[in-house]
Amino acid sequence: MLNVGLVGFGFAGKTFHAPVIRVVQGLRLITIVQRHGGGAPDPRYADVEFVGSVDALLSRALDLVVIATPNTSHHPIAKQCLQAGRHVVIDKPFTTTVAEAEDLVQLAEAKRRVLSAYQNRRYVGDFVTLQTLLSEGVLGRVTTFESHFDRFRPELRPGAWREQSLPGSGVWFDLGGHLLDQALVLFGTPQAISADIRIERDGAAADDAFDVALHYPHMRALLRASMLTNSPGPTFAVHGTKGSFIKYGLDPQEAALKSGRTPDEAGWDSEPPEMYGRLATPEGTRTIPTIPSSFAHYYENVRDAILGKAQLAVTSEQAVNTMRGLELALASSQQRCVLPWSAST
Repeated sequence: MLNVGLVGFGFAGKTFHAPVIRVVQGLRLITIVQRHGGGAPDPRYADVEFVGSVDALLSRALDLVVIATPNTSHHPIAKQCLQAGRHVVIDKPFTTTVAEAEDLVQLAEAKRRVLSAYQNRRYVGDFVTLQTLLSEGVLGRVTTFESHFDRFRPELRPGAWREQSLPGSGVWFDLGGHLLDQALVLFGTPQAISADIRIERDGAAADDAFDVALHYPHMRALLRASMLTNSPGPTFAVHGTKGSFIKYGLDPQEAALKSGRTPDEAGWDSEPPEMYGRLATPEGTRTIPTIPSSFAHYYENVRDAILGKAQLAVTSEQAVNTMRGLELALASSQQRCVLPWSAST
């Protein structure tokens, strides 16, 4: 049994980490750092100790620390936990700069600790389904990959750190981190990147929309998001030499977690058939049932990697590469130019 501590009990900690960790066999959530919010601890976690600082957390017998705090704090907290000899998972984005990311990777290697970014969107049904289609070659050689993460949220949240003018704030470092990681998993490192990262909502202080293109030989991966899309486009639109795959709708796991459901419930995240993707080829169009997945698979892999039973799926090197893409896209948008992808570390 691996003892787990969670730093941060805001939206990410309460929604995407604590309930998922709790259902993974072999992991035991024993301590949570809740520095803000006040009030009594969540009654659903009556068996978990709540403390007010990372120092207090690290005085407990923990194997793994999960960091779900504002982005600017990821690097210092992760560094403190690694120096204390703990394995570490950091919610995406991994850090706010490549330099910070590389610093953590070097420390984790020196301490021989597992270090990973929480890329839970590798474990959503539509992405797993698309991975399967590509591995089977049914689309042929992919020529265009388009991925959307659209929302309609015209109102501002001035108190939210994600919407303040801070390093790592804005929708590109938030949702873009998911879309970029998925593209890198599917197609590898691109040759170049071009980006338009912008503010669309009146009065917003941080970016809330982006169009980013990853340049591959004979192929483009287009990553798009907006907070002002009341009629979202397809989550995935993938075109190849043998056909196209179009999928609408977001994976249901986030909504299920928000409603209080957990991954150990039967059918907790089932997707209705009308949301299944469609595969169009010269022979005709057919529905492709979504392959179920679960955010819990991420933590199962981390558990097995710590125990030496599996290779880590989301490696720290991949996290650095994703950070490089986030940084390069920002520079591309600011300079209004196509930038070559820098050499890997």
